[in-house]
Amino acid sequence: MADTAGLRARNSAFWAQAAPGWIRHADRQDELGRPLGAVAMARLSPRPGERVLDVGCGCGGTTAELAAAVGPTGAALGVDLAESMVAAAATRFPPERHPGLRFAAADVETAADLPGAPFDAAYSRMALMLLADPVAGCVNLRRALRPGGRLAATVFRDGPANPWLPLAVLGAAPQVAALPPLPVGDEPGPFAFADPARVRRILTAAGFDAITVEPHDVVLDTPDDPDGVAEWLIEIGPAGAAYRAAPAPRQAAARAAAAGLLERFRQPQTGYRLPSGLWLITATVP
Repeated sequence: MADTAGLRARNSAFWAQAAPGWIRHADRQDELGRPLGAVAMARLSPRPGERVLDVGCGCGGTTAELAAAVGPTGAALGVDLAESMVAAAATRFPPERHPGLRFAAADVETAADLPGAPFDAAYSRMALMLLADPVAGCVNLRRALRPGGRLAATVFRDGPANPWLPLAVLGAAPQVAALPPLPVGDEPGPFAFADPARVRRILTAAGFDAITVEPHDVVLDTPDDPDGVAEWLIEIGPAGAAYRAAPAPRQAAARAAAAGLLERFRQPQTGYRLPSGLWLITATVP
């Protein structure tokens, strides 16, 4: 397993390469990925006038939801490691049309302070599991919250609870060039927070209180568009950069192979139903 500095460098390189796929599919990700964070958004229940932090904001859709909830008297800041995704978020949600909504490129693990802190609440959809040093990241997250501030986040559970998740990369990988290293053990990745006891240890070490880790099962419903769904899942995953660099015939073969593996989740004329097992994580600052 790489050391923390090595994992941070790997994270930075990975997300710089992955960002074009997330930017291209930003609207689709906002719409189809909403169930992955809906339980945390509901539990956080941001109120008008609050200041809210969105950790791992990607292309900004979740931050815009938070800003709408807190209204013109509140504020929402979205932070993400990928500078190009933060730039895309600012373009998609310009301040003149979204007062109180701001974005910043920042590594929550190493950022000395975040603009607008202290916040009343923090939200994260599928990002905490991607931290190279989750204790350091959660310490900085706690420091960005006021006393009594609250956290609500979602992460994936284990592989069996999310059987569709690896299929796009498994289908695409033989058709494209070599992929970046895949996570091992507790390294940053979709299942790094699969063990709820580890999640509690991390948040306790970071200084949070009233920690809960609850299982939730949701379904991602997508259109009946095998080619489009396969491309979306390939492009936002580990094979995305290699896929974009491949010639058109190899891209078509990658989409076809991924669609074939995903077929068992497809209902013709209706669409795909992708079962997703999540942990809803909540905590407060003493």
